[in-house]
Amino acid sequence: MSLKARVHVTLKNGVLDPQGEAIRQSLGALGFDGVEKVRQGKVIELLLDDGDPAAAKAKVEAMCEKLLANTVIENYAVEIG
Repeated sequence: MSLKARVHVTLKNGVLDPQGEAIRQSLGALGFDGVEKVRQGKVIELLLDDGDPAAAKAKVEAMCEKLLANTVIENYAVEIG
């Protein structure tokens, strides 16, 4: 049985987000007023051949710690479903 994992990676609070600021400015230029702050991140989807949700989550968290997220400046959240 396969399980789908979704990892949400975002910058930690206090880390500058130049891409988010560029998006905010562009939204204003397009007429979308009132956007005070934008923080951008990434979503990574994995399909795992593991039937145990707890084991799959532990495996994906290990992947995040080693490769998928830069834990010095990024947070991550794992969803298994």
